[in-house]
Order: sequence, then C-alpha cells, then structure tokens
Amino acid sequence: MSRERIHNREKLLQGRSDALTQTGFRREDRSSSAVCWQVFTRPPDAANRMVSVSPVSERRRFSFGQRLALATVPPLVALLLRAIGATLRFEYVVEPGLVPPTKATPGIYCFWHRCALPALLYFHGKLRCSILVSQSFDGELIARTIERFGFDAVRGSSSREGAAGLLGLKRAIDAGFIAVFTADGPRGPRFKTKVGPVKLAQMSQMPVGILYLLPERAWVANSWDGFLIPKPFSRVAVSWAHKVNPPVSNAGSEELEAVRMQVEVAMERARRLAEEYFAIGSGADRK
Repeated sequence: MSRERIHNREKLLQGRSDALTQTGFRREDRSSSAVCWQVFTRPPDAANRMVSVSPVSERRRFSFGQRLALATVPPLVALLLRAIGATLRFEYVVEPGLVPPTKATPGIYCFWHRCALPALLYFHGKLRCSILVSQSFDGELIARTIERFGFDAVRGSSSREGAAGLLGLKRAIDAGFIAVFTADGPRGPRFKTKVGPVKLAQMSQMPVGILYLLPERAWVANSWDGFLIPKPFSRVAVSWAHKVNPPVSNAGSEELEAVRMQVEVAMERARRLAEEYFAIGSGADRK
C-alpha cells in the first residue's frame, strides 16, 4: 500500500473518531481491533442509559449460548408481547379524589412484581419509564426486551450494587423520566415492600405513586410472586392508590421504615381495589 493511500486511510479513521467524539462518545479501548465506544454525554432520548457496543466485552461476559439467546429471545418476546398488548383493554380504577397520570412527568411509581408484564404493556406508548434491572444474564435479557418498548434500563440491583442503581434512577428523574420499581422484587417475599423506593423518594424528594394491574383473565406462573401473563383480549384493571409522601432528607431508619410501611399499605389497597373491581376474590388466579 502506498504512503499516500495509508495517509488517506489514517485521515478517514481520524475523521470518524472526531465525529463520534463530537456526538458524545469516547474511545475506550485503543489497543483492540474491535473498538468500544461509550456514551459520556447522554442524548435527550436516553438520558439515563449507558450504552456500550463492544462485541469483545460481550464475549467476555457471556457464553456463546447466552449470546445466542440475547440475540434471538428479546425480539421474539417483544413481538409476542406487542401482539398480546394490542388486544388488551385497560380500565382505570382509582381511589376517591385521584387522577391517574396520562403524560410523562418525573416521579416514582411502584407495583408488585407479579404485575410487571401487564405494567410493561400498559406504560408502553403512554409514559417513558426507567427501570432498575440487574447486571446478570437474566437482567440483560430483560433490559434488551424492555428497550424494544422504548423504556430505559438502569443497571443495578436492590440487593447488590443497590446504591449505584438508586443513583442511576435519581439521575433519570432529574432528567425528566419516570422511575419504576417492583416493590417486592426481585425475589420477594410476595407483597412485602423493599426500602429501595423509599430511599429513592428521600433522595429525590418525590412522592411514591402506587398502582396495581390485574388482568381479568391471565395465566399465573408457578413462581414466588404468582407472575401474571394476560390472556389475549382480556380486560386489565389499572388500580391507582394515593401517592405516599417522601421522608425528609435527613430521616433516620425509623422514619424510613414508617414510610416503607405506608407504601406497603397503599399498594395493598390498590390490589384489593382491583380484585374487588372484577369480583374474583383472590386476584387473577383463574387460569
């Protein structure tokens, strides 16, 4: 290759590097032939998402079988969920004096883990949400699926790396997004609120919104939470309870526990309201 051609090729590569840098990316690995670029100035449409597109890092984290699943499962699941979601009819059930939100405003919303799938289908196209997802393989599957619905995955956990996850959600709220919690996730016990939503409310001084989603007809998984999978053409009760005010910024453990209990009580009110709406007693345990 001539010196002139080498020189032109280097100028082209440098131009691409400068363009990526100007749009908010920086080069992370200068020694590898597979270059990794990572966001450091986040664009408005993904204000709380850290994006990495390095095939090398993915090969190091996951086995071949896992990478194959990551490439095939999320698009197939998203396609199936969209098909089911298009047939569902969502009906509001609210406590007196409450108006459900219909546009994306910063805030915190909680529902029980079993409602995650109905909630995903309900929020899609209505509210832009940021969801705390673990950094495990299962978390990666979930993250890639929900991102196909326009949601943002904040990586962290309620049990490990919890502080990093809460900070990510706090940044999402500051950027104008909604932070969503499965209050008893990821492993239960069922209908017992964790302290994570309360701590985030304390950090952001935002109230905690409370809702429960109950399909009239659903498959119920044999899992710790009784995970709900709506059947096509089902009605879904979207039950809202009144928000719970955040603890003061300097609240101690006793004050945090008191607010946690308020959240748990409010979430159970929302659940009972939905169950009474369909008058099926024990929830969506009809298969």
